[in-house]
Amino acid sequence: MVKLRSWLFAVWMWGSVLVLGIFFLPALVRRDWSLAASKMWAHTVLWGLRAICGLGYEVRGRENLPRGAGLLAVKHQAMWETLAMTALLREPCFVLKKELGRLPLFGWYCRANGFVFVDRAAGAKALRGMVDQARAAAARGAQILIFPEGTRTAVGQQVPYQPGVAALAKALDLPCTPVAHNAGVFWCHPGSLRRPGTITVEVLAPIPADTPRPALIKGLQLAIEPATRTLEAQAVARRGPACEGDSAA
Repeated sequence: MVKLRSWLFAVWMWGSVLVLGIFFLPALVRRDWSLAASKMWAHTVLWGLRAICGLGYEVRGRENLPRGAGLLAVKHQAMWETLAMTALLREPCFVLKKELGRLPLFGWYCRANGFVFVDRAAGAKALRGMVDQARAAAARGAQILIFPEGTRTAVGQQVPYQPGVAALAKALDLPCTPVAHNAGVFWCHPGSLRRPGTITVEVLAPIPADTPRPALIKGLQLAIEPATRTLEAQAVARRGPACEGDSAA
């Protein structure tokens, strides 16, 4: 049954990309229209996830979410956190690899939304470009989201945090809000299974803007990783083993 529901949800999600993406094409001419269309799509997908797969979510620490310009470092385990943060924040602005901006429909909306794109092959130039784009986003009051690992990680996995998050915090002079969650227990990656349950997101206390770079990165790791492990353990205790072995489904 989980496999069938997961398949039906995949049809729902990618079908909504096609249908809503085409329907709202005129919204691409303005950032606020495009962002509103993107948020509607995120809510549509999350509604389908709950209705079809029985997978919802709860948020702890909402009071720590920035209401104006802000910087958030989010644990990256699946596509789910992109959807959830789009729905939760007033004006989300993701830091993404530039290749995603070339995708039909999805990439068009990302660019129209004013997201920050990074050319990973460009070295120091890429960092300067990321900072310049992020400054423009912060100036309009956006909440900038970066995945500090730079890649998805599996449940229980920890990889070194990249320096980009510290560079943004210093350049923007904004506190950095850590965000932990246990989405990987339910939204299996790699694989297509979406297991029923409740994903928990924990928005942690911001780290001050004047924190030195090494201390900021260490502080993020000490905030996000233990909180993530705790949330994962709680989910596994309620739901059973995580997604290991599910990718073959």
